[in-house]
Amino acid sequence: MKELLRTNDPTVIAYATALLEGEGIASFTMDVHMSVLEGSIGILPRRLMVREADLFMARAVMRDLGLSVTEDH
Repeated sequence: MKELLRTNDPTVIAYATALLEGEGIASFTMDVHMSVLEGSIGILPRRLMVREADLFMARAVMRDLGLSVTEDH
C-alpha cells in the first residue's frame, strides 16, 4: 500500500474514497481511530492508501479534480 493523501478533514477522505471507487480503485483509510488518542480534536491526519499498482491512476484522478496528493520523496 502507498499513501495517496493525508488530511485532517474527514470529508476529503470520504470524497476521495468515493471518487476512487467510481474509477474501480480500492482504497484503505489509515489512522481513523487515532481520535481516541488525541481527544477528538482533529490534529492527527488520516491517510488514504492505495495499492502500488493503482497509485499512478489514483494520483491522476485526484489531481484532475483539484485534490492534492502525497508525492514520493
